Amino acid sequence: MKFLDNYIKLIDWYIIKKYLGTFVFTLGIFVVISVVFDISEKLDDFLKSKATISQIIFEYYGGFIPFYLNFLSPLINFISVIFFTAKMADQTEIVPILSGGASFNRFLRPYFIAATVIFIVNMIFNLFIIPETNRLMINFENTYTKIKDTSREHVHLQLDENTYIYMESFDNLNNTGYRFSLEKFKDKELKSKLMSDRISWDSVSRKWKIQNYSIRHVDGLKERMERGVEKDTTLDMKPVDFDIRDNIYSAMNYWELNEKIEKEKIRGTGVMVNLELEKYKRWTYPFSTYVLTLIGVALSSRKVRGGVGLPLGLGILLSFVYILFIQFANVFALKGGLPAIIAVLIPNIIFALLGVYLAIKAPK
Repeated sequence: MKFLDNYIKLIDWYIIKKYLGTFVFTLGIFVVISVVFDISEKLDDFLKSKATISQIIFEYYGGFIPFYLNFLSPLINFISVIFFTAKMADQTEIVPILSGGASFNRFLRPYFIAATVIFIVNMIFNLFIIPETNRLMINFENTYTKIKDTSREHVHLQLDENTYIYMESFDNLNNTGYRFSLEKFKDKELKSKLMSDRISWDSVSRKWKIQNYSIRHVDGLKERMERGVEKDTTLDMKPVDFDIRDNIYSAMNYWELNEKIEKEKIRGTGVMVNLELEKYKRWTYPFSTYVLTLIGVALSSRKVRGGVGLPLGLGILLSFVYILFIQFANVFALKGGLPAIIAVLIPNIIFALLGVYLAIKAPK
């Protein structure tokens, strides 16, 4: 019995080592391929831009590589599990393990230990590292490689329960708004209305400069007008609130994202679903490691004719189906009113049920 326990522990270490080794190697290959394709696609943009080589390497690819490492991690993990498990099955290494007294659930243990290591790394990357590296990449893209629409028209924003602002246009390039108005209410009655030709963000004092303004103060039936050339004021808004780019949320850390969500509950600018999808994906995406590991082992632990090819082909097909499910769920959340938390859970739930079914049907 002691010999069997030692044998199984040895098999555990063998599987964990094989699992993580294959995963790291495959992930490295895919990242290198992604970088090569990206360079070939963006080479003209890099040459036309004024970015230096160090900026391209440390800013753009300093963000690009961690993003794709994290993004590809669950799917590469899936393919890696299928590849080396199918190879073990083809070499008749799994049959003696199960015949020696180890149950299929016990056989899964080292896989889930290795999957936990990948899960923890993914979670740390998702919550703390990826937002910071995304910020580097996105700032580089929006400065050098993407054509930017720098103005936003007819901006309405609610700052709090009693304060509303409007701008006829806002220029993201110089952080300046035109035809600005600010209304303050109390008990649904207008108390003051500020109108200005121009409002601009002062990055040094971190305040807004209002130019050529007039303020109408309302106190019941009494009104008073105030005029001025320029004044500094603190408002609960920043230039990023008017940014029209669709990639800024992935560059927010977890606390910035929560703060943005709380403000959006009051402001209602129509980006709540985008924010919630970004938030929930950071928590749920790493869990796909466990789901895809279970499917991978159950799918490839049986010896089949053709060796590794058939399980690997099925694995790649399921990877595309998984990505398709994620995209459909996101579209239903953005366009169909599906709650964001349901949208990010649906692919994992469906594939988890598939994994349980395959595990039940797997050879014991």
